[in-house]
Amino acid sequence: MPVGPRARKRTRLVAVKWGARTVLVGGGAPVVVQSMTNTDTQDHIATALQIKELAQAGSEKVRITVNTPEAAAAVPKIREQLDRMNIDVPLIGDFHYNGHKLLSTYPACAQALSKYRINPGNVGSGSRRDSNFAQMIEIAAKYEKVIRIGVNWGSLDQTLLARLMDENALQASPWEASAVMREALVTSAIESAKRAEEIGLPGESIILSCKVSNVQDVVAVYRELSNRCDYPLHIGLTEAGMGSKGIVASTAALAVLLQEGIGDTIRVSLTPDPTGSRSTEVVVAQEILQSLGLRAFSPVVIACPGCGRTTSTFFQQLAAQIQDYLREQMPVWRAQYPGVESMQVAVMGCVVNGPGESKHANIGISLPGAGEAPVAPVFVDGERSVTLKGERIAEDFQQIVDNYVKSHYGTTQGRIS
Repeated sequence: MPVGPRARKRTRLVAVKWGARTVLVGGGAPVVVQSMTNTDTQDHIATALQIKELAQAGSEKVRITVNTPEAAAAVPKIREQLDRMNIDVPLIGDFHYNGHKLLSTYPACAQALSKYRINPGNVGSGSRRDSNFAQMIEIAAKYEKVIRIGVNWGSLDQTLLARLMDENALQASPWEASAVMREALVTSAIESAKRAEEIGLPGESIILSCKVSNVQDVVAVYRELSNRCDYPLHIGLTEAGMGSKGIVASTAALAVLLQEGIGDTIRVSLTPDPTGSRSTEVVVAQEILQSLGLRAFSPVVIACPGCGRTTSTFFQQLAAQIQDYLREQMPVWRAQYPGVESMQVAVMGCVVNGPGESKHANIGISLPGAGEAPVAPVFVDGERSVTLKGERIAEDFQQIVDNYVKSHYGTTQGRIS
């Protein structure tokens, strides 16, 4: 019985570029992780530092708010600061209401960005809507930039929605209002993309998204959008929320879509803890993709949940310590030890599943549970390698992990493909 995600359906390949860096979206390329800053963009140092944090966590594109003349003026400074720090992540400008003015008035901003996010519901009203949209598309075409047409149900084009509501009312069997809303999202995205191509932007420079904050609605909308176009799709649950609620809701929605082959770029829109790191959204996005077998970003730590047999918390502390250590090392390891992101490390708490899981991992340790001998056998590539005991089990095990990385991924001969 076949298992695993379906092949993704997008045929167009979009190249998001900055300098020598090119991030490919769609066309069979790996699903891309995107994030967004929450700094005041006009503070170019703070914004550049947060972008660096997000990029080092693994974000492959970063979106920044460009909402004022001061923010637009700061964008080239942000790009210059990032280039000085050797952070080549492409930047996306998030424009609402006045994007046509900012891109026209600040050409250095337009050039420093790799991609523009345009919300069709927020480009203007009345007779100005079409001209403002066209102005932004013409600038994107002039500088050969990619655009994401990002429709959001919180800022949907009300003229379009009213038109579809009127048409629906005339049907013999009218849809429910929620179905009309979903249709309006899809229609807005596709019509806007076709209009952008008519203005002169190549179709291979367009990415679409239709974001809502309800799991079932976002799945339904993207299924329909995927069936009706071949543009690459940026998927995400907008305003997902905080903590476990935001993580669970985002995972529920994105996993369904990705399993069906829908989605070329993802963002997990978490509300960050006031004292937490913005890069949490990057880690969650990576873990969704890695759990589905679509990408590998960091070595996986397999750890048991604990039970009455594991009266000690030592295995929990060791699992957390090793997991944090692996993630901290990845910015360096990613370049020095290609392939290390596929490594699996098992930290198990008792003899029931400990040896078995440890043998399945690249490296595994089976710690003593209640009533077991105070020793911890370590397995390397399925074979028992050494037995650890005493006060330095954690340090010794970390050293074994280090040695494994260097010996198996550090040279062409020893590297695991």
